[in-house]
Order: sequence, then C-alpha cells, then structure tokens
Amino acid sequence: MSIGSKIKQMRKRAQMTQAQLAEKLGISPSAVGMYEQDRREPDSRILGKLCEIFGISGDYFIGSPSDKWHSDGTMEVSEVFDEFTRRLTMQEGLMFDGVPLNNEDRRKIIEAIQVVAAIARQQHKNVPDDKK
Repeated sequence: MSIGSKIKQMRKRAQMTQAQLAEKLGISPSAVGMYEQDRREPDSRILGKLCEIFGISGDYFIGSPSDKWHSDGTMEVSEVFDEFTRRLTMQEGLMFDGVPLNNEDRRKIIEAIQVVAAIARQQHKNVPDDKK
C-alpha cells in the first residue's frame, strides 16, 4: 500500500475531508489530494504532523517490517502488543516519569502486558458469537 493510500485511509477513518486535513497540516487541500494520488510525497515534517494527527507511528507510512496494518485498515491488538514489547525491549533511553527504565522495569511492563492480553483473550472466548 502506498503512502498516499495510507494517508487517504487514515483521513477517511478519522472522518475528515481533504480540506480539514490540509488545515491541520497547514497546507493546501490540493497538496493533500496530490499526496493521496501519489503524485507528490510528503516531506518528513508533514509525515510527522500526520503521525501526530492520527496518533500513529511513522512506521505505518514508511512500510517497515513492523507495519502490521491489514488492507482493510485494521490491526490486531496482539500485533500492537508485540510491537510495543519489541520497542520496549530494543529502544534505548526510555524513561518512565523521568526515570530511566532498567531491564527489570522493562521485564515487569512486558509481563503486565502479557497478563492483560491473556485476560482479554479469555474474556473474548467467553463472549457468545452473536455478541462479537
């Protein structure tokens, strides 16, 4: 999926017009249209703003291996957990309330995520199919 298609998909999911997105980005609606049609690529400043507006990682736009979005614009929560766990494990300089995380802190956070995921899976299994 191209960057333009991803921008369009996220804009539509946010129920925004091209003009509304353009206003938030500080650019013209025609520039948004050109991005969505892949006639022009947004620079890093615009990509950063798009990530802020849509609350997503830049990985989504650059198509990194961590890009787990499905073609219908959905993503499994387990994939979000996996990505967060990977980043938590690998990212240097992470802090929590201004205090650097050590390996034990990281391990505890990962374990807490795993517990929450297990609880959510169990609750989901107990929901009748007609309620899902």
